[in-house]
Amino acid sequence: MSEEHEKSISASMDTVESTQVDESAQEKSDGIALPAHVAGSGPLDRLVETARDYASAAASDNTRSAYAKDWAHFARWCRMRGADPLPPSPELVGLYIADLAAPQGHGPTKPPALSVASIERRLSGLGWGYAQRGLQLDRKDRHIATVLAGIRRKHARPPVQKEAILADDIRAMVATLPHDLRGLRDRAILLIGFTGGLRRSEIVSLDRHKDDTMDSGGWIDILDGGALITLRGKTGWREVEIGRGSSDQTCPVHALEQWLHYGRISFGPIFTGVTRDGKRARETRLNDKHIARLIKACVIKAGLRPDLPDAERVKLYSGHSLRAGLASSAEVDERYVQKQLGHASAEMTRRYQRRRDRFRVNLTKAAGL
Repeated sequence: MSEEHEKSISASMDTVESTQVDESAQEKSDGIALPAHVAGSGPLDRLVETARDYASAAASDNTRSAYAKDWAHFARWCRMRGADPLPPSPELVGLYIADLAAPQGHGPTKPPALSVASIERRLSGLGWGYAQRGLQLDRKDRHIATVLAGIRRKHARPPVQKEAILADDIRAMVATLPHDLRGLRDRAILLIGFTGGLRRSEIVSLDRHKDDTMDSGGWIDILDGGALITLRGKTGWREVEIGRGSSDQTCPVHALEQWLHYGRISFGPIFTGVTRDGKRARETRLNDKHIARLIKACVIKAGLRPDLPDAERVKLYSGHSLRAGLASSAEVDERYVQKQLGHASAEMTRRYQRRRDRFRVNLTKAAGL
């Protein structure tokens, strides 16, 4: 059997297996059902569906999709080694994460080693996968905990931070955008994302008003002094205040008003696609991947980091560059930046500050030395 044929068969089996996993998870719907001793009825059946909807809302679509892929990868890994992922086996999971950190094999088919953060994410995905099946993975079991501790000790590295997009950078980026409908939309995205310190998913989840759509992540009220965003973030609901800028060219509220007016956005998702001829805004919400593509394209057009080749330049920037840019550019008390970014701790906010004065508070001198 040729190598190409083997790869084809393996890919087909992976697809079937992933589909079966997704169907199984969908069928179980977090294990929510009527107790066996309770007879079904119309009201109870409707309550079961309602409870399943709430359970589905416990995690974002992106998180559930990532966890489903993690589970599918683990199931395939088990199958290739003649093992069964069910029931939970800490010994097997310990071997799995060891293989992720130090993959076995040789040559071009050898998979790359995963970072500690990626391995921990995979473990979270496995925990989710077992929970969907009414089972529990004990991550504190020594077969998992000690292997993971060793991986952290041997392979842990400082996190790779994305480059911050600073005030001058964002001005240069928006200046590259045309003044057509797409340009108005993308200008509003960049400026609102920067001044609000918003995540990609938070930007595209915004609606014009409260309760406009079922999948809304928040809405915007435009006031005399600026825009007030009520946002459902990772740490719960919060308000993000975006004041008006010093000039229309870089004012995020003015950019948003222009997009809403010319895009005729009066209801539903704020940031939507544009028709092929560029004359009309669609009703469908943008995917958060558009934000990443937009940032990378504007970075190239604006000529940021000209000392690097294009391929390396775009790797330095992502959606987080907007949040890091606000945290690094805003010359205000740190607590205001923390509130804007929705961080639970000041330490997390400091991770986003790329050019803060680290020695403003000198404890050496304060101690008398």
